Amino acid sequence: MDKNYFQFSKEQQRGILGFFVVIVGIQLVYFFVDFTTVRTQSVEEQKWLSLHAEINKLEQQHRQVKIYPFNPNFISDYKGYKLGMSVEEIDRLLAFRKQNKYVNSAKEFQEVTGVSDSLLNRISPYFRFPDWVKNKKQAKEQFVGDANFASFSKKEKIVVKDINVASQEDLMKIYGIGEGLSMRILKFKESLGGFVSMEQMKDVWGLSPEVVERLKVSFKVGAVSNFKKIDVNNASIKELAQFPYFKYNLAREIVMYRSMNGDIKNTSDLLKIKGMPVENANIIALYLDF
Repeated sequence: MDKNYFQFSKEQQRGILGFFVVIVGIQLVYFFVDFTTVRTQSVEEQKWLSLHAEINKLEQQHRQVKIYPFNPNFISDYKGYKLGMSVEEIDRLLAFRKQNKYVNSAKEFQEVTGVSDSLLNRISPYFRFPDWVKNKKQAKEQFVGDANFASFSKKEKIVVKDINVASQEDLMKIYGIGEGLSMRILKFKESLGGFVSMEQMKDVWGLSPEVVERLKVSFKVGAVSNFKKIDVNNASIKELAQFPYFKYNLAREIVMYRSMNGDIKNTSDLLKIKGMPVENANIIALYLDF
């Protein structure tokens, strides 16, 4: 074999050396230099991204539970869940209320339910109790009024009137009922189409147990107005939610129960529905057409 075959001239050697230098240089440039291009955003893209961030912020705010003033004596299962109460805490309050007792302060609410200090501090600023609870002086006057009322009732024969035809003036004759409470009773009656039981006075917000008892002495449920009953087995969620004893979530539970179990036939079926107020089930049934 010819030995000259593997021998290079000086020019060839320089060329090969230069070739290797170029390769190494290219590798170094590729390693140290960033060739990624910086993409600039247009004005439209920047506006869109800014709007998108604002939408996300609004959605987060919307998802936060907004608490409105409420009377803690009438917390439902759903309301208690939204406030952060446990099932046990809600059950304690409901059991307490079934005894026809009321909590009259944030401290009493905690004693009955056993909620933590942190939860109490978060929700207690929204507690709203009737004026007769907050005003101790009024409570004392009310006690005197009760005594006078009892004395008066022994001397004078009370004429019992039909609560469904009572006027605002008739209601305001009851000690402890002013213009505001009398209008609240009339509006509640109008929303129902008429009262079917004097026990419904307990459902009027702001009426103390003492005032409710006075109403029972002076009024009764006479001929119930011919109100239109709710077709509970065919009414839509929206139609059911318009009934004062039903809120949207309970109306939805009713429709779900119908779809899974068939028609609701009686009060016993009503009690099987999640969120149905047990204490008012018999009264509610009188407004329904099964």
